[in-house]
Amino acid sequence: MGNRALLINSHVFRHANLEITSHGSDWYYTVCSIMGVATLAFLAMALTRPKSHRLFHYLMATITFISCISYFTMGSNLGQVPIQAEFVRRRSSQVRAAGTREIFYVRYINWFITAPLLLLALFLTARVPWPTILVTILFSLIGVTCGLVGALISTRFKWGFWVFAVASLFFILWKVLGDGGRYASAIGGRVSKTYWMCAGLLSLLWLLYPISWGVSEGGNIIHPDSEAIFYGILDIFSQVVFGALLLFGHQKIDPRTIGLRSRDPEELRKDSGAPMVQQSGNGQGPQAAYTGEGPTAPNGA
Repeated sequence: MGNRALLINSHVFRHANLEITSHGSDWYYTVCSIMGVATLAFLAMALTRPKSHRLFHYLMATITFISCISYFTMGSNLGQVPIQAEFVRRRSSQVRAAGTREIFYVRYINWFITAPLLLLALFLTARVPWPTILVTILFSLIGVTCGLVGALISTRFKWGFWVFAVASLFFILWKVLGDGGRYASAIGGRVSKTYWMCAGLLSLLWLLYPISWGVSEGGNIIHPDSEAIFYGILDIFSQVVFGALLLFGHQKIDPRTIGLRSRDPEELRKDSGAPMVQQSGNGQGPQAAYTGEGPTAPNGA
């Protein structure tokens, strides 16, 4: 039967003169599938590691799962709003003099959540202080918000918000390549190699996002299908590929090296002097032999 999502959802909300076709919808669903598979892969990788070593696996799985939901929404042609294009471009074969253009606000909701998580995973790798982490995350939220506000404005004032977003991006890159890089280099070894590999990739990719915005939501130069391909490729590399590289690097990094010391339930029992849970003699189920003060340790999740 083919992809009928556009037809089924054609009466849901208002639609723009220029919106994705079935080709764009297919691509969005493809990226959705990639994000879904990556989520399962990251979670599967987590199961091969001790519970105290799974933080980064959970972070990356959360990021790709959120993107999976976002791309499913866009593939269904939902989470969008029509906005009058500033540049109509009557002679363009791409946009065909369309008056309104489809803007996916759900894309920015995705970035509002995932961009801080990407920065958090990167900075924790280099043991960056929390004040630096928090201020950089705040600027990422400012940048994404400005991008959304600018996309929803139909006049030339949208470019003012583009400038604010780019300024926020430069601040983020300054912290990533500056402060973060110094901390990673000070630790050295596998930490430094992993950080610089991931930081370099993320910085290069994030510099392309303002360009994509400028030729799509901003300048109305390329078709929404082309916009889908542009953003989709960027998101795949900045989330799936980035996550794979980060987790590969963390395979040989002891969390204690970067100040993320946590312990498994067995270690907690050992330190508290409580023996492992044993089967009671009457066969009625497990019974803890520890009778000292304080709660017994949980079995873990």
